[in-house]
Amino acid sequence: MPAFDVVSKTDKQELRNAVDQAMREITNRYDFKGTDTTMELTDEAITLESSGDGRLEAAIDVLKGRLLKRGISTKAITQGKVEEASGGRARTTFALNEGIPQDAAKELGKAIRDAKLKVQVQVQGDQLRVQGKKRDDLQAVIGLLKDLDFRLPLQYVNFRD
Repeated sequence: MPAFDVVSKTDKQELRNAVDQAMREITNRYDFKGTDTTMELTDEAITLESSGDGRLEAAIDVLKGRLLKRGISTKAITQGKVEEASGGRARTTFALNEGIPQDAAKELGKAIRDAKLKVQVQVQGDQLRVQGKKRDDLQAVIGLLKDLDFRLPLQYVNFRD
């Protein structure tokens, strides 16, 4: 029975490259001179800190631009609130969206079932398994999910006949 998995993953190496390129651009740009803007990537988040809200917003724009150039959707990160750091500085944290949470998986499964396609949807941990008798039905599900413009970046892997 043909099947495929719906996952939400980010290539860590591409993410690291995007953050490095954004930091390099920030250190070289004239409008960031003297602002001591920093960007740090950890396993779960990206932290940006700058001398003020305006410079922080500009650094966020640089980061998002670099992510897009490296082929990473901006849906892969979720911005936290801007908070005051020591010395009148501003800081924000972007959480990395990895995997499909249970509530999002249920929402995707409901959207697939509402389309009345002859497929079965199973939630397996942080991914969705879609099975059907016809390859065309599975391709219709992929088209449906692409048109849905979901809040997470979705990839379609392990397509088996």
